[in-house]
Amino acid sequence: MGSSDWFWNDVWFVASSGKRERVMAGNRKEIKPRRLAAAEDAARWREAFVRYLRSECHLAENSVAAYERDLRHFFDWLRGRRIVGLSVSELADYPAWLTAKELAPSSISRHVVSLKVFFRYLQLENVLTDNQAELLGTQKLWQRVPTVLNRSEVEALLTAPKSPRPWWRRDRAMLELLYATGCRVSELSILRPRDVHLAERYCMCHGKGDKQRVVPLGRQAVLAIETYLQYEREKLAAHRDPPSQFLLLSSRGGRLRRERIWELIKLYAREAGCSDELSPHSLRHTFATHLLAGGADLRQVQEMLGHASIATTQIYTHVDHSRLKKVHDAFHPRA
Repeated sequence: MGSSDWFWNDVWFVASSGKRERVMAGNRKEIKPRRLAAAEDAARWREAFVRYLRSECHLAENSVAAYERDLRHFFDWLRGRRIVGLSVSELADYPAWLTAKELAPSSISRHVVSLKVFFRYLQLENVLTDNQAELLGTQKLWQRVPTVLNRSEVEALLTAPKSPRPWWRRDRAMLELLYATGCRVSELSILRPRDVHLAERYCMCHGKGDKQRVVPLGRQAVLAIETYLQYEREKLAAHRDPPSQFLLLSSRGGRLRRERIWELIKLYAREAGCSDELSPHSLRHTFATHLLAGGADLRQVQEMLGHASIATTQIYTHVDHSRLKKVHDAFHPRA
């Protein structure tokens, strides 16, 4: 019997793969192997989920890409099994599989959260009736105290860009903006000149989920941006036709990307003698910690950082030891 022949009186047929597949008697249609059909279903729902994140949730492109990366691991683990019908005991093998791949606990927790969001979407689309992924637990993570610069280190870092380094005015404006606004590096990268209101001294940041927030700008930040606009941005923009509409431009006239910002901050951190652990996010941490040390209200700092929950902002109360000491001195009976 050939690879595509049918034995009509029985309920078996030989598929092109050479495997015998059981079918309903009387069904003359060619039926795909079960694993292939499951994989196609999974791919279809993954693509639909990504479109949902972009068009309906309005997530930033970086967030969408992160969900895609996490789900890629899940579908590797799935290995052609159907999503519908997976039990929580089967899903519990997924974090263990990630652990075997030597992912960090924080990465595993993020992967599980991504899976839960995906399964909620499938519920929304009536693909699933029960969300078994919601029953998955994640291990308790230790909360790391973020790297924060003191005031002398901030001064050394912000003044590190100087002549004769090329485009040093742009780099100084970049650092001043990060410290003045506490914005994320992804938010800084997409700033446009119209977002920066120098006369009124404020900046419009575009955060996660395309949420906008207004953050004040200090005098030093305004001066650094004005200097960059006057002496360098026009020269950088001339490398592209039409010119780029972003505020901070690369040496080729395009948008200054997150990866390049990270490299520049590492470069100037070394020159300023700062910690090797310094990252773009360190300036965001420093911004929040210094505001709280100066007496800012936690809710105001939450608003400027664009945190959805105040619990995220509260970590900075553990960073500023001087603030904690003041609270202890003021209220502890044996201080």
